[in-house]
Amino acid sequence: MDFPWPAVGTPLADVLTPLPVIDEDRLAANIKRTQTYMDAHGLAFRPHVKTHKIPAVARQQIAAGAVGLNCQKMTEAEVFADAGFDDLLITYNILGAWRLARLAALNDRVARLRVVADSLVAVQGLSAAIGHGKPLMVLVECDTGAGRCGVQTPQAAADLAARIDAAPGLAFDGLMTYPPAGGAARVEAFLQQTMALLAERGIACPTRSNGGTPDLFQAHLVPSATEHRAGTYVYQDRSMMRAGVCGPDDLAMHVLATVVSRPTPQRAVLDAGSKALTSDLLGFTDYGEIPSLPGARIVSLSEEHAVVDLTGCTVAGPPVGAQLAIVPNHACVVSNLFDRMVFHRDGVVTRVEPVAARGTVW
Repeated sequence: MDFPWPAVGTPLADVLTPLPVIDEDRLAANIKRTQTYMDAHGLAFRPHVKTHKIPAVARQQIAAGAVGLNCQKMTEAEVFADAGFDDLLITYNILGAWRLARLAALNDRVARLRVVADSLVAVQGLSAAIGHGKPLMVLVECDTGAGRCGVQTPQAAADLAARIDAAPGLAFDGLMTYPPAGGAARVEAFLQQTMALLAERGIACPTRSNGGTPDLFQAHLVPSATEHRAGTYVYQDRSMMRAGVCGPDDLAMHVLATVVSRPTPQRAVLDAGSKALTSDLLGFTDYGEIPSLPGARIVSLSEEHAVVDLTGCTVAGPPVGAQLAIVPNHACVVSNLFDRMVFHRDGVVTRVEPVAARGTVW
């Protein structure tokens, strides 16, 4: 039997749980606020679709002024290409014959497709897959302190850029980085040094792509960047609130859950386990915040249950059957747990959108 997704006009109090819901007005305000900031500082803005995975939301972002989309995996990019988006950046090393063949086909049908690379192996694979067809634009990924992917020095970035520039089928298009929060000075220094090395070789560097929601409103502190990428900003979540990027009134996503058991006065059990709430802690010691139960803590998740410790709760505990709204630690993961996302205004369902890129992990 298909899940009975709520019809437009349904009060949220009547929906089946667990269910993530998106506040339309907060969503629109988050998009507008961010685009206004980027426009004011002359930065191109490229939203990361991994947070919502929904073409309809991406259209809202483009309509507000975004230059294109950031995708994390090749199959995610295919979904948005199928939906008609024609300026895509894939910020992931693409390796393996299957992926490279799909990438070559995607490059032929998307007006502006760009990828990243941080090794000669990745560059050689891209070159062999594209051959002498439509050139594929490639950015060098640079590690500016996050300790994940990326070349480690400006010299290494310039050397790899030169290999891309000389590779058949490829065109060097610039630099990309995903820094840790508070890393603006290091990013700026890395970009400036690399650009100087490239200039010495006569290699143009048109794109310098910086990223991250935690430093979203400090993007202007990297003047060498030409664009900024961010994803979580569109919904916001508990980790972004802790980082100071947003306040409670900016939180567009909540996960609705129902109290299914009150085994003791100090414990409530909800129907939203790890299949509905992310198990990401992100430095927290619990699995989400329940605004209506200050002091309560979601202390454990199993697949179908969340256990809430009410010991420190400063209000009366909820009865069995009560519906609660949870602020997830990490909104992006929640999106990938559901086939559809329910949107609402003032607690009434406005639309239900398919999470079209759910499960696109290849």
